[in-house]
Amino acid sequence: MSTRLLLMTGGGLVALLASVAVAVTIGPADISTGDVWASVAAHLGFGDSTLAPLRDGIVWNLRMPRTLLAAVCGAVMQSLLRNPLADPFVLGVSSGAATGAVAVVVLGVGGGVVSVSAGAFLGALLSFVLVLLLSHILGDSVDRVVLSGVAAMQMFSALTSFIVLTSADAETTRGVLFWMLGSLTGADRDQVLLCTVALAVVLLVCLGHARTLDAFAFGEETAASLGVRVARTRLILLCVTALLTAALVSCAGAIGFVGLVLPHATRALTGSGHARLLPVTALTGAVFMVWVDTVARTVLDPQEVPVGVVTSLIGVPAFVAVLYRGRRRV
Repeated sequence: MSTRLLLMTGGGLVALLASVAVAVTIGPADISTGDVWASVAAHLGFGDSTLAPLRDGIVWNLRMPRTLLAAVCGAVMQSLLRNPLADPFVLGVSSGAATGAVAVVVLGVGGGVVSVSAGAFLGALLSFVLVLLLSHILGDSVDRVVLSGVAAMQMFSALTSFIVLTSADAETTRGVLFWMLGSLTGADRDQVLLCTVALAVVLLVCLGHARTLDAFAFGEETAASLGVRVARTRLILLCVTALLTAALVSCAGAIGFVGLVLPHATRALTGSGHARLLPVTALTGAVFMVWVDTVARTVLDPQEVPVGVVTSLIGVPAFVAVLYRGRRRV
């Protein structure tokens, strides 16, 4: 590991820990960073908490899970598809997740046994399988994968809208729409654990293919000439990326533009080598989401703004900037 990567990774970890500690203190309750560390240390078995039960519950049960979930919530997709405007949602995973969640909440699919998160995860997987089938039928190429993803996204979005319009009452519709826009309100430790494990596994797989991703950036023919098994490798990396996206969307809803904005911002610091880009992007995304969630839950307190609204307000100008830079290169 190079000195530069060590410095960037170490700096990212410090920034993430500091962001988590400070973000948990922000809100109506008067909580300090010392209270946060005392609560965490006590629950991890390092001494006894000196906080009152109410304040300890605010830190450990209410704010810490959603802050940590924000921290584990494109770069791979942009390299695989050779498209600087691609992000994980291009596979239609978020739309499939929304349909699965709506089917559970509105239609009662699962008979109360299947949770909203489980329904969203299954819907996301169904959407991804459909994309794989369509791209295989139409021809395994980058363009066909993107077009299949767009088709699946539109189909599941229409199906979700149809279910909500025909079957949901006003209160249910409001809750579903809030979840679809992205929310960390219901975060718990089980969801944090699920997303952390998914992130760790996928990040390890992608780091193991870092040189392959570098080759993909120059095109599939170049990658094949270097000995890369293009179709097999692309399928593996698309699958693990889609699984991670499905896990995150099932817990937090569809929070868009993060996978589009962050890889570009990080690439300016690290360069295009994926051995550096992937871990630093993960840390940058974690810090970004911690503060976006903090803004979302406090800017209109006591009302909460969906996290996806905040990321879109930030992501749209970044999207325009990427388009503008691409126009200048033509």
